[in-house]
Amino acid sequence: MKIAPDRLEYFRERYAARRPGWEPATARYQRWVATRLTPATKVLDLGCGRGGIVERLHTIGRWTGIDPDCVSLKEHRVPALTREQARAIYLPFSDAAFDLVVCSWVLEHLAQPALTFAEVARILRPGGHFIFLTPNARHPIPRISRGLTYVQQHIVPRIYGRAAKDVFPIYYQANIPEDIDPMATYAGLRLVKMELVDDPAYFAWNALTFKLAVKFEALLPTWWKVHLIGEYIRLM
Repeated sequence: MKIAPDRLEYFRERYAARRPGWEPATARYQRWVATRLTPATKVLDLGCGRGGIVERLHTIGRWTGIDPDCVSLKEHRVPALTREQARAIYLPFSDAAFDLVVCSWVLEHLAQPALTFAEVARILRPGGHFIFLTPNARHPIPRISRGLTYVQQHIVPRIYGRAAKDVFPIYYQANIPEDIDPMATYAGLRLVKMELVDDPAYFAWNALTFKLAVKFEALLPTWWKVHLIGEYIRLM
């Protein structure tokens, strides 16, 4: 069987055909973000990297990106994006500067996530929203990769289709609901919704492994699904 160049998307399409109504976490995350956008919305893409959701939604709202990696900022695929080099534990913005903070594939890299939640709450206006997408630390992939440098540097880039230079240290300090919610609540954020999303494509390389991956995912407890999407609101 010939596999499409984008392996993950190929098997996600096959999985969606099996499960009407299912969508990958990235699509769900984008939909959540889109519902919070208006032309006047001030948005911060926290850990913007070289692109991502801002590439698809930057025409709606007023976007700013921050990232600690200077090279990523220089090579960003939306050249017109206002962007700054900064760490998540110290955001160079005034209080209540943004209506929306979005954050994808970043929480797993935070060594001090409580400080980041506090900063997010500070720069959000009252009633503003924080929406994030991150791996669920209970899923086997994060369990295997945690602390394994070789897996992070060589296996993960192959699975996710990333360059090795885009793989950063992981900590998984804010990657299950029971860890996230106390930190967010303490910072002054209130939970709107949180969902776990399955995705067997990560274990699928051909027709046989796809079938096995689907069965494997079906056996996992609900709280072990691979991706975690959350939305919080800044308290008034």
